Amino acid sequence: MTTARETVLGRIRDALALAPVQDTTVRRAYRTGRSLPDDERLALFTDRLVDYKAQVHTCTADRTAQVVAEVLRERGAQRIGVPAGLDTAWLGAYDGEVQQDSAGIPAPRLDALDGVVTAAAVSCAETGTIFLDGSPDQGRRALSLVPDLHVCVVDLSTVETGVPEAVARLVPERPTTLISGPSATSDIELERVEGVHGPRTLAVVIRTDV
Repeated sequence: MTTARETVLGRIRDALALAPVQDTTVRRAYRTGRSLPDDERLALFTDRLVDYKAQVHTCTADRTAQVVAEVLRERGAQRIGVPAGLDTAWLGAYDGEVQQDSAGIPAPRLDALDGVVTAAAVSCAETGTIFLDGSPDQGRRALSLVPDLHVCVVDLSTVETGVPEAVARLVPERPTTLISGPSATSDIELERVEGVHGPRTLAVVIRTDV
């Protein structure tokens, strides 16, 4: 018995076989090369993050551990998850339980964590968007989506002004997750509901001198 999936895929294959092969040039006339001074870029990025209801904390690199610990303490996070490649110095002031994530841990078990701490690949100031690309200090997608609290450490040097500039710094072959504030959606009456598709709380620690 043919399933609906097989029927649809079969029709797609037939259409591709009948369609003439044409080389198409995609015009990519994006506005690129934009930049802002550090203070303006930081102000814009912070404004967008706050508008998305994210918590924003700024610090110098030498205070990373203290600020991360303060954020976790304020949220009552006693047990957190971290990707295997995260800088352990960032957790030097945290006195709770730390669980290093691995592919062998089933995603549902991540729900037992109070939060997660990750780094970021690149960010966009104009849209307040943080890009994670699955690097060792960011971990798999499930790690940043299942726990209710995500503390993301962002270096100001990785914050680009616009989307084209940010995307240009990504590796196309890597799995990319885009984060613009905590997870939120609206019901039919436009009532905002947070935490449906990801963390209810996003705390961004911006290191201004890195």
